[in-house]
Amino acid sequence: MKNFKSPLAVVLSAGLILMGTPGVSPAAMIGTERLAAQSQRADTEARLQNLLSREDVQQQLTAWGVDPVQAKSRAAAMSDEEIQRVAATLDQQPAGGDVFGLIGVVFVVLLILELVGVTNIFSRI
Repeated sequence: MKNFKSPLAVVLSAGLILMGTPGVSPAAMIGTERLAAQSQRADTEARLQNLLSREDVQQQLTAWGVDPVQAKSRAAAMSDEEIQRVAATLDQQPAGGDVFGLIGVVFVVLLILELVGVTNIFSRI
């Protein structure tokens, strides 16, 4: 029994000592590029969500057989690359309520949803 107490005491002592030491937590500076990319993604995502919240866009999505709520959730789940493509398309569209611009944006969103596999709009045409 004495042979068992000595190693047990050493293990318990080491455990108690190690419990008192704080864990290591890595910390680093956030780079400007990373912060700018996150900010740009948030801005573009907000623009896209605002576009999908418009009544005329929701009516057009419904006319094409796409649930607007599902389109919003899929737009929120887009990757950074997809968000950048949509942003580039939105930036190229003329301002001022151009109907063709709106149709173009909706088409791009539907195309992305089709490529992701959410809808089967273009297979019916």
